[in-house]
Amino acid sequence: MSRMRMSLPKIEDYPSHLQQMWQRHLAPRSANSPTVVSTFAGGGGSSLGYSMAGFRELLAVEWDDNAVATFKRNFPGVPVYHGDIRKLTAAEVLDITGLRPGQLDVLDGSPPCQGFSVAGRRQLDDPRNQLFRDFVRLLRGIRPRTFVMENVSGMVRGNMKLLFAEIMQELKASGYVVKTRLLNAKWFGVPQNRERLIFVGVRRDLEIEPVHPGPEWLPVSVREALRGVHNTEADLQPAMLRKTMQIYRVLHGLESPKHFGLVQLKWNRPSNTIIRDAGNSTTATIHPREKRRLTIKEVKRLGSFPDDFVLTGTYKQQWSIIGNSVPPLMMEAIARRIRSMLEHVCNMPLAVEHGET
Repeated sequence: MSRMRMSLPKIEDYPSHLQQMWQRHLAPRSANSPTVVSTFAGGGGSSLGYSMAGFRELLAVEWDDNAVATFKRNFPGVPVYHGDIRKLTAAEVLDITGLRPGQLDVLDGSPPCQGFSVAGRRQLDDPRNQLFRDFVRLLRGIRPRTFVMENVSGMVRGNMKLLFAEIMQELKASGYVVKTRLLNAKWFGVPQNRERLIFVGVRRDLEIEPVHPGPEWLPVSVREALRGVHNTEADLQPAMLRKTMQIYRVLHGLESPKHFGLVQLKWNRPSNTIIRDAGNSTTATIHPREKRRLTIKEVKRLGSFPDDFVLTGTYKQQWSIIGNSVPPLMMEAIARRIRSMLEHVCNMPLAVEHGET
């Protein structure tokens, strides 16, 4: 670890820290709070990060029924476009939000990443790789001051670099100065080793350079993250593993666990990446001591979702929401940095510093 990172502060009480961030989410917003529209919103991981940073969300766009149900439970005051983003026009977004082109502060989006992911087959022609075009289409019609787009690190590897170059070209051609950086969630208070590619764009007429946040906290271990979790019998029932030979060999150190297979977590390290399908028997994230998968209460902690955040659906559906999400604390750091940038061109309060809890 570099000397700079060793000097980072430590989150002394992670459960309390999460609860304090949840209270920031619940705090009322003023009319001049910075605004955000979230596309590919999922169950609200990114939205929660923006809310923790003091943003006022004007619209969320999501097509999955269960993700929408989760979103509405946690963001009852935010309008939701429940449908296919390909059918949503920029004029409709402006009508719903009551804004004119150029007035929105941030357009956020995490286009589906399965076509880029190193966990999948990484097909260059996967149709999901083209959904970024709908983000670009809305970007050009809404003309927000800034945008944030997130995707997996696999976008800049191998043949996928061709798509990355195309995406950058389209974003810049939309009238934005764009910078990208690989950020790891573990440096932003998330107890998870999760690397993601973050695009930040600023409308060219504003004459501001895009910036990304730097590391803010020492990594939080699995032990610290799970402290105080109280599982009931109902929580544990779907987490139990079938006793297959593969599971036996992993749990007893006879077989090296693969990153995207059966992974037993270590108490004194951050979690491995929580992937969308890791609630299955063959791609399970296993408790550090007990011979079972994680419970939803536990995986919420590792994803930096506060205990009071409500997930809907089955065990696998709830896990999928967390695995698909941008961890809220990671997005809070990004959103806070965006807010600081906007201070130079907008009349809004200073961003909250990460050390103020």
